[in-house]
Amino acid sequence: MARKSAANSSTPRPTTPDPSSLSDKPAAATPAATTTTTAVSPSPAATTHLSAKSSPIEVANAVWTRYQSDTPQRTKLIDVFMVFLVAVGVVQFAYCVLAGNYPFNAFLAGFAATVGQFVLTASLRIQTNPANKSEFSSVSPERAFADFVFGSLILHFFCVNFIN
Repeated sequence: MARKSAANSSTPRPTTPDPSSLSDKPAAATPAATTTTTAVSPSPAATTHLSAKSSPIEVANAVWTRYQSDTPQRTKLIDVFMVFLVAVGVVQFAYCVLAGNYPFNAFLAGFAATVGQFVLTASLRIQTNPANKSEFSSVSPERAFADFVFGSLILHFFCVNFIN
């Protein structure tokens, strides 16, 4: 009686596929290929097959789709801030080249603040990214943000004092 109740339990037992059902499937669908596709990523970008002959636009679209589907919203916000910092640095450098750098201390302080803030933000992104949780297991996101704020305050204190 005990064996019948164990056989009728709700937990499924592994079964081997019927050889007659495998003959209807195409030869290209092997168990290894199916396992590889599902093991890599369940995102929609996993269905995009890129090859060595893919155009750069196809590669960029695949990367953008994967970024949009797999990146958490908090990390995207940090990325937008990093793009803003790069734009500010480019504008500062272009102004220095085109209009001159008469108050050179001001240019150096502003550019150093931009580059330093970019580095601190990149550090925050690395520490708060869920993909890096195993490397930064002892650092909580709140601690990483507190370090970011403290480093930013010190950076801007030195930059303001450098201007004179």
